This record gives sequence, C-alpha cells and structure tokens, in this order.
Amino acid sequence: MRTRTVDLGTVSLQVGEAGEGGRPVLLVHGFTADSSEVAGVLGPLGDRGWHAVAPDLRGHGRSDRPTDPDDYSFELMAADVVALSDHLGWDRFALVGHSMGGAVAQLVALDHPERLTALVLASTFHGPVAGLTMELVELGRWVVRESGMTGLADALAARRAENPDSIAAFERLQDARPGHAEQSRARLEATSPDMWMALAPRFVAQEDRLDRLAEVDVPTAVIVGELDSTMLDDCRRLAATIPGAALTVIPDAGHVPQLEDPQAWWDALSGFLGRI
Repeated sequence: MRTRTVDLGTVSLQVGEAGEGGRPVLLVHGFTADSSEVAGVLGPLGDRGWHAVAPDLRGHGRSDRPTDPDDYSFELMAADVVALSDHLGWDRFALVGHSMGGAVAQLVALDHPERLTALVLASTFHGPVAGLTMELVELGRWVVRESGMTGLADALAARRAENPDSIAAFERLQDARPGHAEQSRARLEATSPDMWMALAPRFVAQEDRLDRLAEVDVPTAVIVGELDSTMLDDCRRLAATIPGAALTVIPDAGHVPQLEDPQAWWDALSGFLGRI
C-alpha cells in the first residue's frame, strides 16, 4: 500500500491505495476513525485486479482539519468522495462505506447513482442512530469544549466500563487485534474537535433516508456483525429496502467485523465485488 495527499481544492485528503490501474473501488471509514479502519483489504483487492483507494475523511487522520463548523457535514464528505473519484479519473467506481462512511456512501448513491458500479454498506445506519440522544451528544460536546479529545477519550472509556455490551465488544477487538485499545484511542485523539462538535449532533438530527433508498438501482451488499446491537436492525432494513440488496450477517462479530473477523468480512466483501 502507498499513501499520498490529494488536493481537492476545498480540502486535501490523505489517501492509501493499492492496485493502480485496476477496477476502481473506494472505501470510506467511520466517525473518529481513519483509513486504517478499512485499509486491511486494499492490498488483497489490488491483488485481485482492483485499484483500491481509502481516504482519511476531512477532520480525520492526516487529512485537512478545517476549523469552521460549516465545513463539516455528511453531504460535504459525500462531495469529497465524488471529487476524489474525479481527481482519480474514475467515471464509475464501486463504493464501500463503514458506519458513518456508509451514511456518506448512501448520499453518493442517492445523488450520483450513475457513478456507481456497486455499493457496499457495512455496519451502518439510514437515519438517527438507535439509542443515541441529543442529551448524550451535548454532554460529549461539553467534554470536548472543556477537555478536548483526550477528555472525550477518557469519558468514553469510563462509560464503556459501565456497559457489559461495550466491554464485550472491546474485548473481542482486543483479542482479534492486539493493541487495538491504544490505536483506537490514538485515532480518536487525532480527530479534529471542530469536526466532532459539528457532526456529533447529526447522528441524532438527520433525515431518515430509507424511503429514498428504495429507488437506488445499484448492485448493493449490506454487511453487519451479528452482535452490532446499534446497527443490526438498520442494516436489515437497508437490505430489505434497496432492490436486490444482499445481506451478510457475520456471526459473533460486533460493529467492526473487518477487525473482529477479518476473514469473514473479506469473504463477504470480495465475494460480492467478484460477482460485479
């Protein structure tokens, strides 16, 4: 895998890529993560004849970190995805989105279906996130204002310690990927606080896209972990709503199956892309 910085005019994104010259596929990570969340499949996809590209979204990883709240929205991130594909010279491409990246991918599919050869929605949501309230979001925003992203990391660790499901999910990731705790915290602390403050409320106050997605005419796969209590129902509804969508539920995996059970996730992803 190689990395480079791509200037899109309004923002510069750090991207990882493999398999230049192959069939185009773009992979989009989730909230407060970076391209390393999906980068494990770049090399294998390149080996199978794909040109696989994974950006750090604006405000994440090593990409630009605007300070204006108006520079952050799911719609702007979707526009960045399209602009990146333009920069790469891709008229059409397959698009894979995990968690928040899946919401971004849905917007691309709704606004630019003619650009997509395939759509993979992984561990994602189609509207307000289940179990998340504006009170929790505002508490998080207060922590970020007072103590920055380090304070938020501490608060999330304390909250996780009080939730058996969160502990179990965290332990699964630690078992599957030693060092995950430190890497996850580092990614969170590297996230732009301005981005977090601007986008966090959108996970509660956003449109429900499900009805609109019934009109999507793009080959689609939905992949989700069996133990992802927040996203499982949304993923089932997405698969039932998008015409012809295939659903894969990965046993004994939670919200990040690409790290918890990378072989099963790869089998689902590569099997679907191989049929396109």
